Amino acid sequence: MAKKKQEEAPKGSPAWMATFSDLMNLLLCFFVLLFSMSSIDAAKFEQVVASFNETFSVFSGGATAIGDGILISNGVSQLNELDEYINSTGKMDDGQVVDDDVAAVKEKMEEAQLEESETLAEQIQEAVDDKEMGSEIDIEFTSQYVQLTLKGALLFDSGSTLLKEEAKPVLDQVGLVLERYAAGTIEIEGHTDNVPMSGAKYSNNDELSSGRALSVFDYLLSVTDLDPANMKHAGRGEYVPIADNSTPEGRTRNRRVEIKIYNSLSSY
Repeated sequence: MAKKKQEEAPKGSPAWMATFSDLMNLLLCFFVLLFSMSSIDAAKFEQVVASFNETFSVFSGGATAIGDGILISNGVSQLNELDEYINSTGKMDDGQVVDDDVAAVKEKMEEAQLEESETLAEQIQEAVDDKEMGSEIDIEFTSQYVQLTLKGALLFDSGSTLLKEEAKPVLDQVGLVLERYAAGTIEIEGHTDNVPMSGAKYSNNDELSSGRALSVFDYLLSVTDLDPANMKHAGRGEYVPIADNSTPEGRTRNRRVEIKIYNSLSSY
């Protein structure tokens, strides 16, 4: 009996490989899209880089190849030619490329933070001007926060932490501003001049500034729905002056309460 001739398998990759490859490409595009829409925390990025560097010793020597995407695009098999590639590029000294990338990420993040703070400061300034409180409140901003500065003479009598009655309407409006615009941490700081305390309830300027910050903190909690878990208060004493303490005008400026509203991109 003649043997039946065995059919030869079709040449090339199995048919399922095409479907599988398409699926992998779609997944890759999906995750690249997610990454492009995400925000990068520079500090966490540095930690990840440091972790890989210590564990695999890759980034200090191969960061540029991965950053340029050449080795990855050519396939994993090209990794055995890593030394030759590194020598040919001349870009791998001391992880400079990684440092440059991290610096660029930090710069972009700071620009975004500064833009958000500026927008927030403009909104708060408009609200303050609408209430005609521009003379009582100074507004400044950094990449981390918007700062409201209230004059100490408006809030307290000399050597006292008891809020003046005329200060409460101003703080009521400040509370409304905080409820509307403060999405992150709020920090209240008390500041004094450098004149030593004498014959008063508080033995030094540290205690006085802390008591004043606490008084503002307590009052704002009593007139708003702010979450105390998002609020901090501290006394800075005489150690952060904004004017010359050798003049009466300078000492007056240094006696103040600052309220810092941290933006949503701040690392605080």
